[in-house]
Amino acid sequence: MNIASSAGQVGNALQTHYASTKAGVIGLTRSLAKELGSKGITVNAIPPSFIDTPTLQSSSAAGYLGSGVETHVRSTPVRRVGQPDDIAAACAYVVRDEASFVTGQVIGVNGGRTIG
Repeated sequence: MNIASSAGQVGNALQTHYASTKAGVIGLTRSLAKELGSKGITVNAIPPSFIDTPTLQSSSAAGYLGSGVETHVRSTPVRRVGQPDDIAAACAYVVRDEASFVTGQVIGVNGGRTIG
């Protein structure tokens, strides 16, 4: 299981290097899923979006998020910032035996921010 970022799916201004590497994690995930599936090994990626972490808080305080977290929350379908437990729950699912037929997937835990 890999942790990517929604930036790897949609890109972000001023984050070319970050978005590119996270897109690479998604490509790595899909390739490894194809290589390792016959051995019973599943590989998936979870690309979080806005998650309430110290990094998000410091980025907001430094003005790196434009008009702030609340502006982004209003453009997120579920209208809230994600919590670390949201990511943990998705991770816990994909590593369970019950998810043994789930591989090569990018499971967005982002409140709907990357809906096309």
